[in-house]
Amino acid sequence: MSLTAHATNAPVSPAEKSAPHIALLLPLKSTALGQAAEAVRQGFFAAAGTQPQALPVRVYAASSESLDNIIWLYRQAIANGARAVVGPLTRNGVAALADYPDIAVPTLALNMADALDADKLYFFGLPAEAEARQVARLAAQEKLRTAIIISNGTPLSRRLTQAFAEEWKALGGTIISELLYNDDPTALASLPTAMGNMIFLAADAEKARLIRPYLDSALPVYATSQLFNGNTDTLTNYDLKDVNFVDMPWLLQSDHPAVMIYPRANPPLTPDMERLYALGIDAYRLLQVMLSNHLRTALPLDGVTGRISLHDDHHFQRVAIPAIFKQGLGLTPEEAAALAAAQAAALAATRAAAASGVPPAAVPAQ
Repeated sequence: MSLTAHATNAPVSPAEKSAPHIALLLPLKSTALGQAAEAVRQGFFAAAGTQPQALPVRVYAASSESLDNIIWLYRQAIANGARAVVGPLTRNGVAALADYPDIAVPTLALNMADALDADKLYFFGLPAEAEARQVARLAAQEKLRTAIIISNGTPLSRRLTQAFAEEWKALGGTIISELLYNDDPTALASLPTAMGNMIFLAADAEKARLIRPYLDSALPVYATSQLFNGNTDTLTNYDLKDVNFVDMPWLLQSDHPAVMIYPRANPPLTPDMERLYALGIDAYRLLQVMLSNHLRTALPLDGVTGRISLHDDHHFQRVAIPAIFKQGLGLTPEEAAALAAAQAAALAATRAAAASGVPPAAVPAQ
C-alpha cells in the first residue's frame, strides 16, 4: 500500500513529522475499487477547495480494505497527526474499523455498519436500501396501499425488494405479488389495476426499460436511482415514461444552491461515479460540521446528495429528491408541473388559433 500527500503528491513516510491534517482513507490502489475511490477523492477535494483556511487533507491510498490494511492506515494517520479521518469506503472496510476499539479522533466512515460503542465514529453512505424505503414512504403518501414487486434476481435487486417490503409493511401496506422477471413479459400484461395498487420496480435501467412497456399505464410505477442514467440518456428515459424514482440534487437540480457552489469533475464522470463524487463533497461538509461540534444546530444539511440528518446511532441518513420520467428527462415534481403547464398552454394556443382561422405558426410566441 502507499500513502500519498495531496499537497506534494509525494509518498507520506511513516517517519514524516507529525502535522495536523484530515486523513482520507481510500482504496485508490485497488483494481476493483480504484475508480470509485478516485471519484470520492475528487469530490472531497472539490469541497475542500472552497475552504482554504481549513485543515489540509492527506490521502492514504491502499490496495485493499482488509482488516489489517484499514487498521494499519488508521493508526498511521493518527501517528502522522490526523485530527479527523474520513473512510474507508466499502462495507467490509467500515465493518473492520467499527470493530476497532481505539477511534481517537472524529471519524466519518463512507458506508454503513453496526457500531455498539461509536463515540467518535460516524457513518455516511449511499445505501440503495435507503432509497427503496423512501420510495415506499412516497407511495404511501399518495394513498397507495397494495404493491406488486417486480425484480430481476440480482443481489442488489433482492436487497431493494427486501428493504421496500419491510418499509411498506411497516406503513400498513400489503404486497399482493412478487414477480421475478426472466425476459418473459407474459405475466406483466395481467397485473391487477385496482385503485390503490402500485408497482415497485427493483431492477436496473436496462431491464426496467424492457419491462415498462408491458405495464398498464393505470398502475403507478416506482423505482430507485438505479433507473436514472442522467438526462443525456434520453432513449432510456423515454422508455421509462411516467416511472417515479428518487435521486440526488447533484444529478437532478443543477440550480440547487449547494450544487452550484462546487465544480464538476473534469473530464465528466458516468452517473454512478458522479454520485460518488457527490458523496465526497457531502462527506467533507459533514466532517466540518463534526469538527465544529455543531451536529445539533447545523443539521439537517441541505446536501448535494440529499437532505442529511443524524440518527441517534451515529448514522447520517439522507433523503433523496423525488422525480419522474417525462419526455425523455428525469424531472423533479416542480419541473414536471412546469412542463405540463407549458404543454397545456401550447395546446390552448393551437386550439384558439384553429378556432379563429389563424394558422398556429402565426400565433405570437409567449
